[in-house]
Amino acid sequence: METFTEFKPLVNNPYFLQQREKVLNQLDFNAIDAPIKDIIKDFSTLPYCFTLQCCCGHFLYNNQKNPQNIEPLPNLDNISKVEYRIAYIALCIRNNQPGRMLFQKLKKIQSIDPKYVQFCCADWFWKRQVNSYALQVEPERYKTKDKITINFQEALHIENVRNEFFRRIEKIFDIV
Repeated sequence: METFTEFKPLVNNPYFLQQREKVLNQLDFNAIDAPIKDIIKDFSTLPYCFTLQCCCGHFLYNNQKNPQNIEPLPNLDNISKVEYRIAYIALCIRNNQPGRMLFQKLKKIQSIDPKYVQFCCADWFWKRQVNSYALQVEPERYKTKDKITINFQEALHIENVRNEFFRRIEKIFDIV
């Protein structure tokens, strides 16, 4: 997917409501990774944003080759390399007061670990939908990649960052 590109400011979009309705009518909650399904449902209730794509992030290693694996990393000594498939949420945000407030809250999530969490744009999303942003968990050095191979210790760190990332996103809905 390769989400990361230079950041773009929010712009006016007179078609936002129609685009939101179209996307929500096509949204299939059964296709969403179970650990983040409620987060996506919560986003769908906000009239000033909608999700475009998402993934809870997946770890593949040794005999664990299921690309949809959602199990926590095991506590084993025999794993040297892990393929990590990026955790992210891509959304479209309306350029209005509540949308700008959500934008600021999402931007603060980077503070979990700026070397592993980015709030960014993706040109290919933006061309289809202005005001589209991605919040992603990916090592800074690989921020333009959607899957990488890393050592087990870094995978454990990413897993912890990813778990806190989704906890913080859930907290947004406690105050909106």
